[in-house]
Amino acid sequence: MTKIDFKKTLKAFYNPKPKIYEIITIPPMNFIMIDGIGKPGSSPAYLDSLAALYPIAYKTKFLAKAKDQDYVVPPLQALWWADDMSDFVSGNMDNWRWTLMLMQPDWVDAEMIAEARAIAAKKQLPKLLNNVRFETYDEGVVAQYLHIGSYPDEAPILKYMHEKFIPEQGYKMPDLAAKISKHHEIYLSDPRRVAPQKLKTILRQPVVATG
Repeated sequence: MTKIDFKKTLKAFYNPKPKIYEIITIPPMNFIMIDGIGKPGSSPAYLDSLAALYPIAYKTKFLAKAKDQDYVVPPLQALWWADDMSDFVSGNMDNWRWTLMLMQPDWVDAEMIAEARAIAAKKQLPKLLNNVRFETYDEGVVAQYLHIGSYPDEAPILKYMHEKFIPEQGYKMPDLAAKISKHHEIYLSDPRRVAPQKLKTILRQPVVATG
């Protein structure tokens, strides 16, 4: 049985060339998701959300493997925003809102997720287990950049992406009220094991044509 690694089979989306700004179209993909608010990485809500997301992901992988469809659990992703975007820009992380997400292979369906949730509930019962949902995310056209470095070092990259690269390509960022508008990050490195200057993070911003 071959174990699929989506960082290899979907390289354009999960393993792009580093330090290159590009406009690409992301196809609809299925995810398990959980929403929250609070400081990323350390707030109880964030940690409890991770503790609910991963058991379902790994139990789903176990169910798929039993059907001869093995795969590497894809990297963690997150959508980021704030009710008052000045909190987001100024770094007032306690007011940051987020959706944590793990992509699911196209052969995984809602029934498998429900079964995985039931197994996780019997074995661990994470606090926010029932807050995890299975949903299709159709992101569409995005500006994308693979950043190598610490999370705080993303700021000038995003400034250039938003203010220069996107308009120069004939696009603009959608209104914040749009369904697909949120800043998107994909974490290819584990910050517990990788030095900050070597972290790999895919940065995405949905865009719409100006014409």
